[in-house]
Amino acid sequence: MADAYRLGEGCTVDPGVILGYRTGRPIEFKPAVIGGGAVIRSNTVIYGNTVIGRDLQTGHNVVIREENVIGDGLNIWNNSVIDYGCVVGNNVRIHNQIYIAQYTEIEDDVFMAPGVIVANDPHPICTLCMKGPTIRKGARIGVNVTLLPRIEIGEGALIGAGSVVTRTIPPFTYAYGNPARVMGDIHDLECPLDIVDKPYENGLDVRTRGVEPKHTEGQS
Repeated sequence: MADAYRLGEGCTVDPGVILGYRTGRPIEFKPAVIGGGAVIRSNTVIYGNTVIGRDLQTGHNVVIREENVIGDGLNIWNNSVIDYGCVVGNNVRIHNQIYIAQYTEIEDDVFMAPGVIVANDPHPICTLCMKGPTIRKGARIGVNVTLLPRIEIGEGALIGAGSVVTRTIPPFTYAYGNPARVMGDIHDLECPLDIVDKPYENGLDVRTRGVEPKHTEGQS
């Protein structure tokens, strides 16, 4: 129903999208608000009581629950879920098959690779302590990482693939393992393929710095 949502100008909405879905939770219903320029692909469901900024892009089968506050430029791809009560900043990229638990905070420019799982309950079913992690500006979370409740991923930090993060990770460090441990500063990381020098030097990735590759992989 049109009174269940408000769309900004220039939005593209595929067939099979549901906007302003009503939650079963006992809260007063408010329309979903979605800024202009959105591209919302088929089988996406966006609940009421959520506010999303401009230039949203969804893949297929995305669910964004109620009581979320989301900034501009969110890219969220196929089969991913943002559960209720989250705060998401600007220019966040959430890849395929990701679950963001309730009461998670994600700051600007965060990247999450496929398969990331975010938890929010230190002792399941007891919801009194429920809170997701805080992921600070520009952090990068690798494939199939699990983030446990109430931790913080520091600004610009990098979490290696398959890690289980059980404690706070300081800014501009890289960590991996189960449990994840800090292994060094991202400024000192080197490219294992020798395509670029220090991909995160000074906390900035090579694209931000305008670095050209040394060579194309596979060339002599």
